Amino acid sequence: MLELFSRIARRNDKRTESEIQADVRQFILSAPFELEDDDVRIVNLEAQVGDGKRIDVEVGSTVIEVKRDLRREKAKREAEEQLADYVARRMTQTGLRYVGVLTDGTEWICYNLVDDRLHLVSAITLVAGEVERLVVWLEGVLATAHDIAPTAQNIEMRLGAGSSSYALDRATLSSLYERNKTNPSVIMKRTLWARLLTSALGTQFEDTDDLFIEHTLLVNSAEIIAHAVLGLHLESISPAALLAGDKFDESGIYGVVEPDFFDWVVEVEEGDTFVRTLAKRLARFDWSAVEQDVLKVLYESVIGAETRKRLGEYYTPDWLAHVIVAETVTDPLESRVLDAACGSGTFLFHAIRKYVAAAESAGIGIREMIDGITKHVVGMDLHPVAVTLARVTYLLAIGRERLTDEDRGVIQIPVYLGDSLQFQEQGVDLWSAGNLVIRADDERELFDSELRFPDALLEDAARFDLLANEMANKAAGRKAGDPIPSLNPVFNRLAIPEQHRAVINGTFKTMCRLHDEGRDHIWGYYVRNLARPLWMSRPGNRVDVLIGNPPWLAYRHMPANMQATFRKMSEARGLWAGAEIATHQDLAGLFVVRASELYLRKDGKFGLVLPNAAIDRDHYDGFRRGHYGDGAGGLALSFGPSWDLRRIRPHFFPRAASVVFGTRSEVSRPMPEEAEIWSGRLRTPNSHWEEARLSLVRADGKVRRVGQITKSPYAPAFTQGATFTPRVAFVVEKQEVSPLGRVQGTVAVKSSRSVQEKKPWKDSPAIEGVIESEFVRPYFTGDNVFPYRVGNPLLSVIPCSARELLDQSQIEMHPGLHQWWSRAVELWDSNRSSDRMTLADRLDYQTTLSKQLPIPPLRVVYNRAGMHVAAAKIDNRRAIVANGLYWAAVHSVQEADYLCAVLNAPVTTELARPFMSYGKDERDIHKHVWEVPIPLYDANNEIHRTLSRLGSAAESIVAGFAIDRDLHFAATRRHIRELLDSTDEGREINEIVFELLS
Repeated sequence: MLELFSRIARRNDKRTESEIQADVRQFILSAPFELEDDDVRIVNLEAQVGDGKRIDVEVGSTVIEVKRDLRREKAKREAEEQLADYVARRMTQTGLRYVGVLTDGTEWICYNLVDDRLHLVSAITLVAGEVERLVVWLEGVLATAHDIAPTAQNIEMRLGAGSSSYALDRATLSSLYERNKTNPSVIMKRTLWARLLTSALGTQFEDTDDLFIEHTLLVNSAEIIAHAVLGLHLESISPAALLAGDKFDESGIYGVVEPDFFDWVVEVEEGDTFVRTLAKRLARFDWSAVEQDVLKVLYESVIGAETRKRLGEYYTPDWLAHVIVAETVTDPLESRVLDAACGSGTFLFHAIRKYVAAAESAGIGIREMIDGITKHVVGMDLHPVAVTLARVTYLLAIGRERLTDEDRGVIQIPVYLGDSLQFQEQGVDLWSAGNLVIRADDERELFDSELRFPDALLEDAARFDLLANEMANKAAGRKAGDPIPSLNPVFNRLAIPEQHRAVINGTFKTMCRLHDEGRDHIWGYYVRNLARPLWMSRPGNRVDVLIGNPPWLAYRHMPANMQATFRKMSEARGLWAGAEIATHQDLAGLFVVRASELYLRKDGKFGLVLPNAAIDRDHYDGFRRGHYGDGAGGLALSFGPSWDLRRIRPHFFPRAASVVFGTRSEVSRPMPEEAEIWSGRLRTPNSHWEEARLSLVRADGKVRRVGQITKSPYAPAFTQGATFTPRVAFVVEKQEVSPLGRVQGTVAVKSSRSVQEKKPWKDSPAIEGVIESEFVRPYFTGDNVFPYRVGNPLLSVIPCSARELLDQSQIEMHPGLHQWWSRAVELWDSNRSSDRMTLADRLDYQTTLSKQLPIPPLRVVYNRAGMHVAAAKIDNRRAIVANGLYWAAVHSVQEADYLCAVLNAPVTTELARPFMSYGKDERDIHKHVWEVPIPLYDANNEIHRTLSRLGSAAESIVAGFAIDRDLHFAATRRHIRELLDSTDEGREINEIVFELLS
């Protein structure tokens, strides 16, 4: 097959189209596509399509058109027209959905037909040896393989956002939505979806059609997978039944698939075809045996990183969930376990698997086992997509063999949609006269009525949910205005006590009225899902173990109303760290306290994943003390040693992580400094624990708490440089002198442009002028500072004297500067996003420029960001420091050499790294380096004098290094570090600094 692939993928002018066609057909027959007999019969060359026209290659519902070379634009356009005609004819002839593929062997392009026109949905260009890439791409288009193992890698590769399968399904769903978005039912469901998520998530939720389509695809996929888990033959189930969960009701499995916002697909023309095609793609996988939460992989692939960051959604790797469950759920058969922010269900999966292992060891039968699972492992989340995925993950964890066992009874999946923190119910008594009262008074956003349910009915979760389902179906099944049907058959079948029936009948009348008003879609799910979290918060119903990964939502990303509630709740519990560092606070700490307060019984345990700041940053001081006052009902937590995970590579979250452990107790115990320090490099972030444990090292240690006590005394001395924004107004380069010459003491300059400029400034015209030389100053930024050395400075136009910034009247005294400044101000005023700041305000924002004047004789600077700290001396009395650097004036050359030696030592970066925030890696140095206790230079200290001497020697070594201006500055820094590491001076500096700072 390799030889065949090589012939196909290599363009050759001597080959004919018929030869390429024959090779493509043979490749499809030879590759592991697991074609059925019917598919094989129609992998035909020159298949008849009518009117004497012939399809080059046809496989199942895919038409392939072959050309010699698609780089010829005219030939490509003609081939696309021909392919569109073939696809349209086949769809008309068969009534099935067809896709088209255009190829010359090297380039493969997949199209979707919309309104008789081809739309590109996926394309690849092959190079030698990429056989597997073509196989995976074609397999996604053809959807013919079977029994694919649903591993994380296979899910991402074959269903994720980069796959041809996803591209086709996403394109088809988008076209369905575009054609039907004015359909009243689609409008209603789209509107209710937006209302719900806006209510739950506030401004973090972006109300876009794209997100609605992505959510629809995810939920439809999860609901189809749920059927496949049971081994149901997907092609024999109608699309409407697949999305409504009819088969689950028939099988006595409730709370998995139910009518929701996303079943609009089966209500529109061609929607059934889409669902059937999606089901065919998902049926390729063997869903009977899954060993991890694979649906989170699908979710993270489809929903972009920025969207997940905005919502604080960071899904936990399976290995970490596994080991946390092992640590906290020590008695699975007796412990009720709750994940109050369950996401796609990773922790639920591993908690269920632990229960199953214990039950099998104890010889417990299937019926009792599954009943025990649903009573002991519970999840909730406020995101409807996450809840759907978690419910399917719950099924996957139980496994097909157990779900289809004849001895199992009715199953109610206990994963609920609800606000774990109960933000909206602060100070509201939801229990009245023995009833749960769900108040709907939010100006018709959801309801404007009360729904009452007898408290006693909530004790039996399965019965309550069956009752809610029956009421929902009966209310939705009657025509508006028809008499309200009797619930007596339901009451009798579910053995509803007589004393509760009047309350239920009253609620049912309200539900019917809501249905008559066209507002029945939300309340059904609201009742079934909100009631359970509220019931669980009652003292007698609390759980033994809290596990999970709460949302890491930063205060600055919360909407204003949520910020107000967050602050109020935090202040009441002693968690508010003050407005000065409010932007650093996040929801995670409050979530732990609130979830423990509501759901955790006395002596109950918790193991929760939090930002690493929770174990060492000062804005978590209130959280770590363990006592939260009357605001939390006198809640006291007794913390145990935490896990510090920040040294594990690659990073599995955008921020450093930790795990905190403890119990709810009578007496609080502050979080100890003792911790388990984890380190190592994983092959893949989401691996199994059995694989991950081989790469990880766990050692006892201590965390260093960050705060004023441990800070270096140099911390207040260093400040950030000035910001030259917009660049076009300040950063310049010299111009050639005009043939007419120029006035002495002036210089001709123009704006120096950069590819990194952003709109609207990148589209602004450059400024040119002849300016008095005193106002054209050199400046240094992070790009031209290296260890122990600075590069050539850039130039900037700065309206300042030797001592201060000039005001407008002073600027007007200098014609060249005045003319330049006037143009810059005009440019700023025309393009700025708000009127809050003038150009002068922007230049001296937070006094980052004026505090540099008059310029000190000697300064030490270091980079604001980077993989390593790089520090150097600046003795240029005219040079300005820009915002890529931090700077401080020093008293002597000896002190400067000492500081450069300490800052450039590799050990300093390693010690500072745990305090840094990071993206791909820790690189936001800022002032975090001063969390390391670097002492002030003392001329009487022999160690300090030695470091100063060695720093001076290192500077001399680096001075002889030839800098290649064409090389990226980061590579130059790396080469200089390598040079220093090879010298006795460099090694000695690092050893002494290690001793000094340890």
